[in-house]
Amino acid sequence: MSGRLLGSLATTDALADAFSDTAMLQGMLRFEAALARAEARAGLVPAAVADAIASLQPDAFDAPAIADAARKSGTIAIAFVDALRARIGAVDTAAASYVHWGATSQDVTDTALVLCLQQARTTIDAHHARLTTALTYLSEQHRDTVLLARTLLQPAAPTTFGLKAAGWLGAIDRGYTALDAAGRNAAVLQFGGASGTLAALGTKGPEVAELLAGELGLTCPDAPWHAHRDRLAALIAACGVYTGSLGKLARDVSLLMQFEVAEAAEPGGGSSSMPHKRNPAGCAVVLAASTRLPGLVAAFLAGMPQEHERGIGGWHAEAATIADAVQTTGSAAAAAAELTTALTVDPDRMQRNLSGTRGVVFAERAMTMLAPAVGFDAAKRAVAAAVAQAAQGQASFAEALAATDAAAALTAEQKADLTDPRAYLGAAETFRRRLLDRKG
Repeated sequence: MSGRLLGSLATTDALADAFSDTAMLQGMLRFEAALARAEARAGLVPAAVADAIASLQPDAFDAPAIADAARKSGTIAIAFVDALRARIGAVDTAAASYVHWGATSQDVTDTALVLCLQQARTTIDAHHARLTTALTYLSEQHRDTVLLARTLLQPAAPTTFGLKAAGWLGAIDRGYTALDAAGRNAAVLQFGGASGTLAALGTKGPEVAELLAGELGLTCPDAPWHAHRDRLAALIAACGVYTGSLGKLARDVSLLMQFEVAEAAEPGGGSSSMPHKRNPAGCAVVLAASTRLPGLVAAFLAGMPQEHERGIGGWHAEAATIADAVQTTGSAAAAAAELTTALTVDPDRMQRNLSGTRGVVFAERAMTMLAPAVGFDAAKRAVAAAVAQAAQGQASFAEALAATDAAAALTAEQKADLTDPRAYLGAAETFRRRLLDRKG
């Protein structure tokens, strides 16, 4: 992992590795070796150049020195390419002359970053798969588990925990579908040379680009995209939406986990000072990510209007923003997968909380029963009186309503079913099933 205490909640070991110095150096080496192989196939450089580059490992380069040099040159590519030429030149002077042939700094760094993104996407995909499995299981297991719905944080008519879990899954999976598509669209080679025309390669530029993309397993774009950052912007924006949906899940679980509610609980973490506490630690990691991501999305979008063929400042701000955004997204997905896999649900507590409302959450149902028979105004007066008595603890809502004149219009079956939550779930199961059937 990064070893940075302040960033420990914003990444995982695998994601930190995907954007590590080693990964970035490996990506740049892959680009340069693949470029040399493509140019050799096009008859532009000796085949020995690619072999010499491919023989090098990331640990042959001084990452801190390259980073220090980048503060003077504005890019890590210049110091890297200089070091690469020096290492190749120590073995083959002629080959060193062809290193980085026809490319520019942004070609190597953008493409290396895209390769790092591919590695990170594999990790996030695994977390998402685990999360969807857990949510599907929870929804199926609790398709008949009734609990209070809550609107504006107040008790509302009942729903099922199965539908609640399916709702989480639907939003999260829609978000990931967009994120995955954006990731695929961003898996694009950057190769344009000095000004985006590949002029140094003469008429061979498009051929080399196609060969280079094939070597790296990336899509070859219609043209270089040095100052056109829309694909990466779509990816980062999708990270924001996906993580926001993960945050919705975490917010709900943390509220269900409150002592006063206690309807569900993640494994949680302890307190440094209060031994009795079981804190929603996984939810905290997810919510921290969903709090942080919007700022990173805004930072990336702010840098999109870049100048002419290659920008200044906007592009230079991107790499760190992209790495942070993707790692934060993956951290949230990992924590969400962990907490949902181990989530415990308490149907008995859900029933007790529902009963604790003394039936007032069925006021809407009473209105739909009474209004056709006695008129809207009379029904409203009767229901309001019953709600008031139930709220004061004088009687249950059903008992208080039964004492009103309007209640005479109710059949025995209606009176019996009035506060039966299972008789007032509407299309909950239909919606739950649709969400599960359409995920992905």
